[in-house]
Amino acid sequence: MKVLNLYAGIGGNRKLWEDVEVTAVELDHEIAAIYQDFFPDDKVIVGDAHQYLLDHFKEFDFIWSSPPCPTHSRIRNTLVVQDIVEPVYPDMKLYEEIIFLEQWFSGLYCVENVISYYKPLIKPQEIARHYFWSNFMIREKTIKTREHMGSVEELENRKGFDLSKYTGIDKRKILRNCVEPEIGGMILDCARGNTQQTLVTSINSKTKRIT
Repeated sequence: MKVLNLYAGIGGNRKLWEDVEVTAVELDHEIAAIYQDFFPDDKVIVGDAHQYLLDHFKEFDFIWSSPPCPTHSRIRNTLVVQDIVEPVYPDMKLYEEIIFLEQWFSGLYCVENVISYYKPLIKPQEIARHYFWSNFMIREKTIKTREHMGSVEELENRKGFDLSKYTGIDKRKILRNCVEPEIGGMILDCARGNTQQTLVTSINSKTKRIT
């Protein structure tokens, strides 16, 4: 399976994937280098994931995207209400990618983001305090969500990444941004289990058959 992993970070979602050929796209060159250390067989692109998707989507069987989440988050909205930060427009790349993939991508996809402070414009599935949009059924499964607080060492143990040799990076932020590996593994398993099924899309109710 050829997989495109967009906004890859250090690869939390990718950690438990097996038997895949992965191209990962990450804008921050330092974070991309860490990803490459953990997954040396993956092709790592340092660049704009949003543009890479537009240019290369036809080359893949499965696409995972985790667009930037701060402008959608309930935490930032609370800070706005408290006059700690100024309000900003939500980054609509999230919905651009969902609609684009649903309309034009012939493979399977999953778009992940935080639970938003507003009612989602397109209905997602909620798993372990995150939203997921996909064109295949994600099975219901209880996954214990790990706490995102604590020391760097505690976060490393929870996420399964040792960043002790790296310097000059915000390790806590990087680890908190990691998708739970169990969730990433479960969702790819679901995608593989649905590749011969008829999939009903969530945007315009048309039926798409993936073969």
